Amino acid sequence: MALQLYGLKNCDTCKKALKALDDTGKPVTFHDIREGTDLEAKVPVWLEAAGAKTLVNSRSTTWRGLSDAEKASVDQGRAEALLIANPTLIKRPVIEDGDTVYVGWTKDVQAALV
Repeated sequence: MALQLYGLKNCDTCKKALKALDDTGKPVTFHDIREGTDLEAKVPVWLEAAGAKTLVNSRSTTWRGLSDAEKASVDQGRAEALLIANPTLIKRPVIEDGDTVYVGWTKDVQAALV
């Protein structure tokens, strides 16, 4: 089964992850989270697997532009609607390997997949 990599086509980290995974010979399918990805179906699964603290990119420009009330909603368990409305708030890449979800391209994720 192919790995599913969700990210942005112009994201350097996503490009690095895609290249590293391609180099291993594992089949990888890339999905741009702003174009054609069913975030209403995916975000709840990712939140359940990784949690809001991991999935929300609190270092992004989009995060800095949110109101304090919107930021507080993440801590109050209402991250789902915020992430669906603002896909660039999703920490990238999100990689699905069957039922396992990895978020980011950390050394731990690399060790598990490469």
